[in-house]
Amino acid sequence: MEPTDQEIQLNRERMRRGELYHAFTPDLIAARARCTVACRQFNEAGDVSRRRQIELWQEIFQDTTTLPPPKDDPAEDEAQLQHLPWVEAPIRVDYGYNIRVGEGAFVNFNCVIIDTCTVSIGARTLFGPNVHLYSGTHPLDPALRNGTAGPESGKEIHIGEDCWIAGNVTILPGVTIGKGAVVGAGSVVTKDVPAFHLALGNPAKVVRKIETSMSDS
Repeated sequence: MEPTDQEIQLNRERMRRGELYHAFTPDLIAARARCTVACRQFNEAGDVSRRRQIELWQEIFQDTTTLPPPKDDPAEDEAQLQHLPWVEAPIRVDYGYNIRVGEGAFVNFNCVIIDTCTVSIGARTLFGPNVHLYSGTHPLDPALRNGTAGPESGKEIHIGEDCWIAGNVTILPGVTIGKGAVVGAGSVVTKDVPAFHLALGNPAKVVRKIETSMSDS
């Protein structure tokens, strides 16, 4: 029996709120399939213009930001787009529409984002290669978990402005990383990292405050 429109909407709302929901419903399977196609198009685009690259990753994230009109000179056209995020291929994303990326951010290659819930990346934040963000999670009880027939849930991930997330970092559900923070390579982040602090290790621990002239506001 196909779910009703109301049941589909309620399931999606539970997903966004981080409550138990079912991921293997026809509409969410279709949403992930759409994103898979968009990721493939971006990853396989090859040597394209900066404008075309932006258009392709906007399709992944379903980002409706209007780009300025193109200029005839490629260098001038690229210059007027320099404030936008830079995303390197390949990237792998679940839905795309739950991801927010700030101006001047850089997402290096082999990034994986499970965007069950909102995942936000602040302006000018830098990712090393192989950064994984997992906002989705599953019940610990295997009887409830029940493979693809059971429910799952999630918690939002928020990364502030001007952060540096080094290579091979994994960030787990519910984590907030404050403005200007740094996470060392290979870390697994299970708890919040305060603004302007360095955290590293598995699990990541805050090791010291970062001296800076930047304001925390």
